[in-house]
Amino acid sequence: MTVVGEDGLARPAWASVDPLLREYYDTEWGMPVRDERGLFERLSLEAFQSGLSWVTILRKRPAFRAAFDDFDPDTVAGYDAREVERLMGDAGIVRNRRKVEATIGNARATVALRVEGGLVDLVWSFRPAATPAPTSYDDVPTRSAESVALSKALRARGFGFVGPTTMFALMEAVGIVDTHLVGSHRRGSSGVWA
Repeated sequence: MTVVGEDGLARPAWASVDPLLREYYDTEWGMPVRDERGLFERLSLEAFQSGLSWVTILRKRPAFRAAFDDFDPDTVAGYDAREVERLMGDAGIVRNRRKVEATIGNARATVALRVEGGLVDLVWSFRPAATPAPTSYDDVPTRSAESVALSKALRARGFGFVGPTTMFALMEAVGIVDTHLVGSHRRGSSGVWA
């Protein structure tokens, strides 16, 4: 079920109260991301979000961008143990050593994947034939056959923190699937799904 805001626009409850979440929902969530740096950033932030609320990650996104050199895969791939310690001392980000190390490993895997066509082509190759059409939040899936397959494909190439649920969240965030609720002002706005 959607909530109609003071501006007359229908949004899901999670995007209807907090101004940061509302802005993210209205302008970014579900819009296609087809550049390597952008997709690597989203992949990284989804991994850091695991077990936390998305608004926590959004609030820390500027600090994440500063800490991880704007998520440039080539730069992050060159991080060493000193960089890990620097990141673990940065109170502006989520200081989880496994996630920090996975982000560096994922940058290296992103660079290595270029010989196969790149991260963008691989991730987008798992676009399903149809997208869900949820009418309530309870109807929104948390994983799919495609997110399971994407998770396996990324793990096989050395990526970490890319479980099926995290990959489904990535697919939602970057427009591969459209899980905007039917009735939301954003439903179909990505141009990927008519």
